[in-house]
Amino acid sequence: MSLVGARVVRKEDPNLISGRGQFVDDVKIAGTAHMVFVRSIEAHAQIKAIDVSAALECEGVIGVWTAENLELAPLPGVPGLERPTLAKEKVRFVGEAIAVVVAENSYAAADGAELVFVEYEPLGVVTSVNEAMADNAPLLYEAIGSNVVMEVPSPDEHQEIIDAAPHSVSMHIVNNRCAPAPMEPLVCLADYGPSGLTLWASFQAPHHLRNTVSSWLGIAQDQCRVITPDVGGGFGAKVNFTPELFIAPTLSKLLGRPIKYTQTRSECMTEMYHGRAQEQDVDIAFDDEGKILALRVMVYQDQGGYADPTGMGLPALTTTMAAGCYMIPNVSVAWKNIVTNTTPVAAYRGAGRPEASYLIERAIDQIAYSLEIDPVEVRRRNYIPTENFPYATHSEIAVYDSGNFAGCMDELLNIMDYDAIRDEQEKNREDPGKPLLGVGFASWLEIAGFGPPGSLEGFGHLGSWESVQVRIQPDGSAIIYTGASPHGQGTVTTFAQIASDYLGIEFDKISVRHGDTATIPQGIGTLGSRAVAVGGEGVKTASVKIVERAKQVAAHLLEANPEDLTVEDGNFSVKGTPAQTVSWAEVAWTSFRPLEIPEEMEPGSLDTTVLQQVPNFSFPSGAYGCVVEIDKETGDTRVRDMYLVDDCGTVISPMLAEGQVHGGVAQGIAQALYEEVKYDENGQPTTGTFVDYLIPAAPELPTFTSGRISTPTPNNTLGAKGIGESGSVGAPPAVINAVVDALRHLDVTHVDMPATPQKIWRILQGGAK
Repeated sequence: MSLVGARVVRKEDPNLISGRGQFVDDVKIAGTAHMVFVRSIEAHAQIKAIDVSAALECEGVIGVWTAENLELAPLPGVPGLERPTLAKEKVRFVGEAIAVVVAENSYAAADGAELVFVEYEPLGVVTSVNEAMADNAPLLYEAIGSNVVMEVPSPDEHQEIIDAAPHSVSMHIVNNRCAPAPMEPLVCLADYGPSGLTLWASFQAPHHLRNTVSSWLGIAQDQCRVITPDVGGGFGAKVNFTPELFIAPTLSKLLGRPIKYTQTRSECMTEMYHGRAQEQDVDIAFDDEGKILALRVMVYQDQGGYADPTGMGLPALTTTMAAGCYMIPNVSVAWKNIVTNTTPVAAYRGAGRPEASYLIERAIDQIAYSLEIDPVEVRRRNYIPTENFPYATHSEIAVYDSGNFAGCMDELLNIMDYDAIRDEQEKNREDPGKPLLGVGFASWLEIAGFGPPGSLEGFGHLGSWESVQVRIQPDGSAIIYTGASPHGQGTVTTFAQIASDYLGIEFDKISVRHGDTATIPQGIGTLGSRAVAVGGEGVKTASVKIVERAKQVAAHLLEANPEDLTVEDGNFSVKGTPAQTVSWAEVAWTSFRPLEIPEEMEPGSLDTTVLQQVPNFSFPSGAYGCVVEIDKETGDTRVRDMYLVDDCGTVISPMLAEGQVHGGVAQGIAQALYEEVKYDENGQPTTGTFVDYLIPAAPELPTFTSGRISTPTPNNTLGAKGIGESGSVGAPPAVINAVVDALRHLDVTHVDMPATPQKIWRILQGGAK
């Protein structure tokens, strides 16, 4: 029986649910000292003086370092915008590291940090892209002369089309700033000894970290070992470099003892990279039938106080996917990257693609209601037909591989009773005791499977491939070593399913190892929905190679031709004579006995490594429907139902795929209704705890009803497109479209995320729309 597509129990779960998992903070090394940071309380200021004398006298404190006595290179980043490891003359956001205190335990280090005195000279503050672009705005980087640190203009050749169109709509769209807030914050433990550095880190790409830290420290890669054990979530924020990952090894080398850093939740909210924080001006032109004639998008990306390479690339992803799953003949895009006195911004689940989905899906609904055409019908009239794949878009890097957008919508309508929901909506509007009902749709599409040559190198990665090693043990079991570095995805299970199918070895006899650069020499990591589309493809490629070698041994034992052999259920057999078999264990054992294998074979050769590349991106898609209820008195909005149809190509593990979708949808609902990082006029964060930054729990989440279609990608032989970010791409527009639909009878045309009860209450009271 094939395991690809089967529902199997996760291999990872027994350790995790029994408390046997190991996270970085669980690692204990004798003699470990702890570091705590002194962080800026000003959003923008000159540092006039730092007094560490009182901290040095604190019991248990080993030392205090600032940029003056710990002269370190800045973090790898954008030239001219590099982030200092410790702020030297100026701070640019609240939470920026100014000094580090090392003590015998974390409590003493925290006490010492409280005693460090920093004298500031406050400067003008900008906390939004509009403030930052204003005339005479305070500059974060005087040498650049502007807060706009990158601009990609558009020739704007479509103005005449927009002007001449029968209809057009203009919108200003805000993607609210979000905090990734993984369950496990950033934790690292550095131990620099005679043989080099061992760095445990809660990180998504251990080899990327190893390569960068070793270069930054000036040591050979073989003297730098990075271990990423169990990682409690990342969502993209743990693939970017922060000062702690470089300071811990530096101080470990300096002091000759292990150094641990465990981020507090408050630090996580202000110092871990944020996501989204993007605004857009959208103009869309269309005819009397709702067919789109032209789309123009201008993106303003908030980079925060320091421009990270990933953050700088977010607008490129947004504008690449701006047309979504629609055939739009004329598309023009432009963007600006802008620095502000806020926490730096980088990847967050979806990274630029949820922003694209949100803009085009909101625009589609505007077309529908301006023409009084059902929003489902407007989508149908603009879908790219299935016969047009592969489909070349306005962007050179986006050639859609496959899809059936109309088919996704058909399946969505099959699992939701759309007509009944509309009838209920009308009745509820007339009944003062019933909540307002709204239904919203989103036909979403994303670029995923980051594996084509050049797709990750621009972000500092060694390559865009993924490494996979498959090794057969003498007893016929198999070990897979992968450069993918999971943090909740279920990669161990998924890779074992693939290997079981293509090796013909039982699922329970396959183990998957990851997250240690000492045992896995090279790798790229888990990001951009690439683990299965690239790494899983590598598992298949390596498995097929191993089987071909194993057939040489099996054929030798069976006195048969290797081409006549097949492998299944742990046995090699001759086609047509299934009784003539030899087990995997016998083949594996023989492969380690030089005198018993064919002369042309090397002993122990059932071991191969591949660096798997794929020719192009994959493009998962889907159609989501959302039903919301709004309390007429309080404005409280509840998502009652979510209907989810996904097309991620070939599904390796249905249970894991559903879990990924549900998690992504939960984060999408959170952005649409609850979550937003806010700052006051002085750049002080006002949402620094979970009291103010609202993350929905199970009671706030709806019933999920799921469906699926499959159009396998031709860009890998598995046909898998990726699924990890899909829910966060499709959910926000579906939810907000439902909220606006519930309020449409009040002439409401748009509500910015998050659609909080206060915003909705003001609308219900006749306030701003």
